[in-house]
Amino acid sequence: MIMTLPNILTIIRILMTPFFIICLFYDHPWAKSWALIIFIVASITDAYDGYLARKNDQVTEAGKFLDPLADKILVSSAFISFAVIGVVEYWMVALIIFRDLFVTGLRLAMSYKGFQMVTSNIAKAKTGTQIGIIIFILIYLGLKALNLEPLKFILRMVVEYDLIYALTLLATLFTVYTGISYLKTNRHSIKQFFSAR
Repeated sequence: MIMTLPNILTIIRILMTPFFIICLFYDHPWAKSWALIIFIVASITDAYDGYLARKNDQVTEAGKFLDPLADKILVSSAFISFAVIGVVEYWMVALIIFRDLFVTGLRLAMSYKGFQMVTSNIAKAKTGTQIGIIIFILIYLGLKALNLEPLKFILRMVVEYDLIYALTLLATLFTVYTGISYLKTNRHSIKQFFSAR
């Protein structure tokens, strides 16, 4: 594998995921805040590795494979961890992960055979929505762990209006919708791919 700067950033994002999970489950008042910082830094590397690869003409086959894989590892780890903690519902996490793994696996399989799938802006919006929900939940968990009196009103509002459930439900439905839209947009390429097998 060619160790370009974009590929190094992608690998760093993968390596950051275990530290993110450890902080998320670590019993320390600031641990959730550390998890939030790690996740934000990892998300920033996600934004920059693709940009740098295109800008410096450093797009590689390894990068095309690792970049979406790193995204799925980070996001899936966050949602699975939230389900284990009891913050979000398992069925929502299952739908999100199934959609992402199915589409990513299909795209990689088609790419291996020389077929290309079109990535729409709505799919990018899906990723942004998922990251936004994860950051919101991490902020909530971080504030809850600090147990500061001035912040308890905000925490009560989140619980009273069931904001985490509502926002995660919206993200789940949007994720499923983008998966269906993605398959519909690329239906001709998918038919050609399966016909060629």
